[in-house]
Amino acid sequence: MSLRAGLNQNKDKYAFLHLAAPASYVAGLGRGASGFTTRSDIGPAREGPSAEAIAEAKAKRGEEEEEAFGDPDDESNLFAGTVYEADDAEADAIWDSVESHMEGRRKARREAIEAEELAKERATNVKLDVKFADLKRGLSDVTDNEWENLPEVGDLTRRRRKANLRMAENGNGKSYAVSDTILAGAVAQNATVNELDEKQMSGEGFNTPALIQGTETDLVGIGQARDRVLSLQLDQASKDASASGLSSTVDPRGYMTALNSQVLQSDAQIGDIKRARQLLDSVIKSNPKHAPGWIAAASLEVHAKKMVAARRIIAQGCEQCPKNEDIWFHAAELNTPENAKVILAKAVQHLPQSVKIWLKASDLEIDVKAKKRVLRKALEYIPNSVKLWKEVVNLEDDPDDARILLGRAVEVIPQSVELWLTLARLETPENAQKVLNRAHKMIPTSHEIWIAGGRLREQDGSKETVDKLIALAVKSLTKHNVIMTREQWMKEAEKCETEGSPATAQAILKATLHLDVEEEDRQAVWLDDAESATGRGFIECARGIYAYTIQVFPTKKAVWRAAADFEKEHGTPEALQELLAKAVEYCPRAEVLWLMAAKEKWLAGDIGGARDVLTRAFEQNPDSESIWLAAAKLAAETGQMEAAMQVLEKARTEADTDRIWMKSAHLLRQLGKPDEAIKTLDEAIVKFSHFDKLYMMKGQINEDKDNIPGAREAYSKGVKACPKSIPLWILSSRLEEKAGITIKARALLEKARMQNPKSEELWAESIKVEERAGSAGQAKTMLARAQQDCPVSGILWNMAIWMEPGSGRKGKSVDAIKKSSEHPIVICAIGRLFWAERKIEKARLWLGRAVNADKDNGDLWAWWLKFERQHGEKERQDEVITKCAAAEPKHGQLWPSISKDMKNVGKTTTEILELVTSEIR
Repeated sequence: MSLRAGLNQNKDKYAFLHLAAPASYVAGLGRGASGFTTRSDIGPAREGPSAEAIAEAKAKRGEEEEEAFGDPDDESNLFAGTVYEADDAEADAIWDSVESHMEGRRKARREAIEAEELAKERATNVKLDVKFADLKRGLSDVTDNEWENLPEVGDLTRRRRKANLRMAENGNGKSYAVSDTILAGAVAQNATVNELDEKQMSGEGFNTPALIQGTETDLVGIGQARDRVLSLQLDQASKDASASGLSSTVDPRGYMTALNSQVLQSDAQIGDIKRARQLLDSVIKSNPKHAPGWIAAASLEVHAKKMVAARRIIAQGCEQCPKNEDIWFHAAELNTPENAKVILAKAVQHLPQSVKIWLKASDLEIDVKAKKRVLRKALEYIPNSVKLWKEVVNLEDDPDDARILLGRAVEVIPQSVELWLTLARLETPENAQKVLNRAHKMIPTSHEIWIAGGRLREQDGSKETVDKLIALAVKSLTKHNVIMTREQWMKEAEKCETEGSPATAQAILKATLHLDVEEEDRQAVWLDDAESATGRGFIECARGIYAYTIQVFPTKKAVWRAAADFEKEHGTPEALQELLAKAVEYCPRAEVLWLMAAKEKWLAGDIGGARDVLTRAFEQNPDSESIWLAAAKLAAETGQMEAAMQVLEKARTEADTDRIWMKSAHLLRQLGKPDEAIKTLDEAIVKFSHFDKLYMMKGQINEDKDNIPGAREAYSKGVKACPKSIPLWILSSRLEEKAGITIKARALLEKARMQNPKSEELWAESIKVEERAGSAGQAKTMLARAQQDCPVSGILWNMAIWMEPGSGRKGKSVDAIKKSSEHPIVICAIGRLFWAERKIEKARLWLGRAVNADKDNGDLWAWWLKFERQHGEKERQDEVITKCAAAEPKHGQLWPSISKDMKNVGKTTTEILELVTSEIR
């Protein structure tokens, strides 16, 4: 097909191609084109429609359409030349329907909101016509005669003015304070000037054309004069009253003070009081027998500072409600003590059975005899009141008289446990037992009487019978259907311990601990009870629980161990030794109990007794490693080195464990025999090739001999045999660093971290290697890598805190305490920061928290002692040393290296603490 033929075909297909273009048509105008320019022709490539064409287009579609569909922002340019077609009209119709629909929805919502707001407004701000609508409706019932008889409103102003004038003539008129300005003006107006001032004398005043305005007024003098006049009036009033024989109602001295002390009430408060008075007046008139209404009305007058009206109202209330004790009681409180006595005397005539009124009447009496007289009179009316009997007995100074009164009281009120117990306390031990026996017969369901009997036996010294008595009490109460829970009995036991009866408390626990506890849970529950009692401070109760638990489970090692730990902390050394002696008899195979018994003998200075305990322990446990080592340590600590060596030699044949071989080598090293120690270690390594401490000790002995190759060989074999031993890797690295080969030290630590990933000790040692090498930047980089591997490590966060400059340490410590879950080392670091800022109390608090969190870390104890040496008293320092000696710490970053140094062998924990304190930086 030729090109011409294709064009002809397109013309036939698209009919608009041969039509004329619209008058306002511009090619590309819809895509934003407005013509183009060339370098030689400035201007549009094609002119737009002419003004005539635009006018013609407007005429065709009409000005109204242009106004209806034109752009309100730009009606002359935007879509000015377009044609409004049918699809445009359809679209506009659709949009109009949408707009009308949305407007309907918005109108409904708006009308609902407006109706709700109008209802709220009408509820809060009620119109006057609505308020008085009921009154208006009531006007329809008014008769014509009532309308005619309504009084006319007169001119009250004229009548009041005449009355005031009449009172002024009689000297009783009202006085008003005159303003100081008015007084000063009157003085200036009536003043006469008899001399010239300086300006007039100099001639300047005569040259002034205008009259000088204003006068100088001494307002302070006027105020003082007014006060003097008021004082004279008060004195004159007082004299006139004295002369006439009447008591003056004016207090000249306290008048001004009373005026200053008056509390002025606002109009709102006065209005509230008036409304409340009207309401209460309506209450007491509509129901005069309602006592709370009278009390409320009197209280309102008290609040309004009208005591006379309050007393008058409460007196009327007492007449209307004579059988209500509250209103009599309130009336007595509103009156003076003398009047209150009269009021209460009337009250007891109407309410002779009211204990409250009789006690109030007794309290009003000042004389003790008068109090007794009132109370004894009350007992004539109410003989079965325990309160009255107690008050009567408390007023008696003579025990014999009190005993007689209580004897009469228990006859009148035999069911009062409190009176029986009080009588028993006043009697002699023999008579007290008789009283309690009578009480048992009268009140067989009272556990207090049984407990009082047990306490009485304990005071007499017969503690053996206390357990039997309390056991009998539990049976008797159960027989009489008195059910008490286990927790209630424990509270009674704790109460007995608080009141000084430990044997009774323990007897109660022994008789009731088994209640409400399953048989398989008894041991766990009782041990928890003992710990709970210890935490609350009831030591004797906890001791009784342990004793009963041991009695039920005599062969349980855990029970004996818990009891021994309790006695070690809260008991005496003698009691602990006695307990351990019984423990090893019931649990002869418990090595820890034998060792504790021997150690307590040793600490008490009884070396022979400790040796006897270990001898007996050997008989029961011939293959026990711990007992062999304890025997060797006992001999070494007492200076018997040869005996210690013999014990260890025998132990190597009897027990033959890795620790026994290690202790043997350690003892040889301590005796100054390094070659024999290395020989012993070589034999042990052959038997126990995976025990890392053997390699560590061999390397350390070679280091002491300056045999670096031998030490290197020992450590090298050790890390191969025990690749998971972190201390062995650290010792090997430090040896290379000591020899000056820092590169090899770094390589060893890198290899160690590959064998032991996420090890904070290895990362910390790598950082310290960089710090000792003087590479601070490399140390920080290493720390960043370490914290990525161990984000919660307290050791690394501690190093991060001290690597920061002084200004950034506080912020870093906040992150450290959060990320490390309050690690003891981080807590210690925060305490040291407070120490550096001289915040002594905060530093002491945080260092104490660190030690309590990890008592086995000796470095923390050393930091605390160093702090107290600088800022604490001698008592605080001694307290830290004592607590550290009791804790016997074994770990830390610096503590082990000093405690295991051969120069410090045999030193006590206190001596090691002093050495570590002097070394920490």
